Amino acid sequence: MNSLDFAPLFRTAIGFDRLARLVDTATANADGSSYPPYNIERTGEDTYRLTMAVAGFRPEDLDLTVKENVLIVTGRVAAEQGKSELLYRGIAGRAFERRFVLADHIVVEGADLAHGLLHVSVKRVVPEALKPRQIAIRTQDMPSLEAQPNAAIEARAA
Repeated sequence: MNSLDFAPLFRTAIGFDRLARLVDTATANADGSSYPPYNIERTGEDTYRLTMAVAGFRPEDLDLTVKENVLIVTGRVAAEQGKSELLYRGIAGRAFERRFVLADHIVVEGADLAHGLLHVSVKRVVPEALKPRQIAIRTQDMPSLEAQPNAAIEARAA
């Protein structure tokens, strides 16, 4: 089975066309290169860390870009004008581009390069408008607490 049929979903839901693109992107990336190796770990309830093995790359050789909910990590090593002749290359230093699709409300907080590992900190930041909120219930004999907070509290105390 090479493709999924999203027609039943699209008949009853609006705005889920991004889901189909996400599945297509994930399928296409599965066939791609596995270089450089990486880990994705959950470090907290709403925090994550992407760790990529980028031995031989300097900070100026790496580029991180977020565009349309996609984190793009690119690495390009400048040709070295070394004094020695390389007899064997076991440490890969080839150019790469890795793409990671970010869920809604995911923000890249920063990146650090240490000991050949690039650590990218990612956090879910849910806007206040989307967080759960308590709705006041009014009755006919008691006005809303938000409309008259002091009067309602005094009425309850009496």
